[in-house]
Amino acid sequence: MLGFQPYETFQLLIENGGEDRANTLLVAACDAYARRGMPSTSEVEQFETLATRLFPVANTQARAKAASILGRAAFLTPELEQLVVANIGDDLTSFLEAAPAVSESTLLAVAARKEVNSAAIIARREDLSPGVLARLFQLNSRKVYRALASNEAVAPRGPFLSALARAAQMDYLVAERLAARDDFDCALLAPAFFDLSDIDRLKVIRAFSQRQTPEAPIKRTIEQISVAQAELTRALMKLFAENRRPEVTRLLHQITGLDEVRCGQIAHDVTGAGLFVILRAFGCSAHDGLKVLIHATSHDDERSRALTDFATMFAEVSPDSMAYLMSAWRGEVNLLELSKPEYKPFAQPRRAAASGQSGNIERAVGALSRLSVRQAS
Repeated sequence: MLGFQPYETFQLLIENGGEDRANTLLVAACDAYARRGMPSTSEVEQFETLATRLFPVANTQARAKAASILGRAAFLTPELEQLVVANIGDDLTSFLEAAPAVSESTLLAVAARKEVNSAAIIARREDLSPGVLARLFQLNSRKVYRALASNEAVAPRGPFLSALARAAQMDYLVAERLAARDDFDCALLAPAFFDLSDIDRLKVIRAFSQRQTPEAPIKRTIEQISVAQAELTRALMKLFAENRRPEVTRLLHQITGLDEVRCGQIAHDVTGAGLFVILRAFGCSAHDGLKVLIHATSHDDERSRALTDFATMFAEVSPDSMAYLMSAWRGEVNLLELSKPEYKPFAQPRRAAASGQSGNIERAVGALSRLSVRQAS
């Protein structure tokens, strides 16, 4: 086999054949090594010596071809990996994606180049060491952070958790990918709430179910307004029933302190998720809150299902936790406090356990809907 001839034979061929012979020998040797399967220790040592000698004297095209072939080998030492990385050219991302194992030193060297495409491919791998992860998190790249957010082998803990949470505030795609994970606390996505899908917004709200939270700065304001809670719900119900959403925007701005653009989003959002947060933060019960939501949400086939979800959340989510969520929208709290043991979420009840109550809730929502329509008219 050409790739495993004695080193002296290749040395003689190189010295007598020039660059053309070096090109041919390099490609042939790499092909032979890649076809070898799992080589012995002596074969690895012999080939490593040969490759180290051949790569520098071959031309660019031959080096790239040989490196691409060598990258498919069953076993590469860190030194051989570095030869592949240094010479493979545009196929580097393919190598990083397909290689079953890559040494930490090679991954660190590639990450140190700060090439976004290569770093993003590395960020998708499942064999990342803490050192490689730390280097990737230092890169200021949305593409890299999106890959890390999708990689379930990267546990969201410690500094990695805070880095992902901060990235989610700046990039909605990072937030979406974190919301899709079962091991990420969706409460930390509160600042990205309005960039998320309808389903993911509900995930953020549910993350506060049966959960203690630090005291919200907005709580004093809420306590002052809550004395007129009945008047507030009646006013909102009337405005939504008459489709006077610009006036809803101004009212929400007055009572929440959120900017008018955000209040406009809440007032015109026919899914009702943002409005639920405000209603519950101000202490509205399911009975009063659903009256408002019935008029605020869209009248399609999904409305009954959505209202049933809201009815359940009125029972599971406390006013204090929704006040905290509102404070997060206002940028007044450090959400990473929620990772402290005293604020950890409770285990969510299994959906099957709640299914027995679903029919009763849906019937109650239907009756309440008919009652609210009569009151609004």
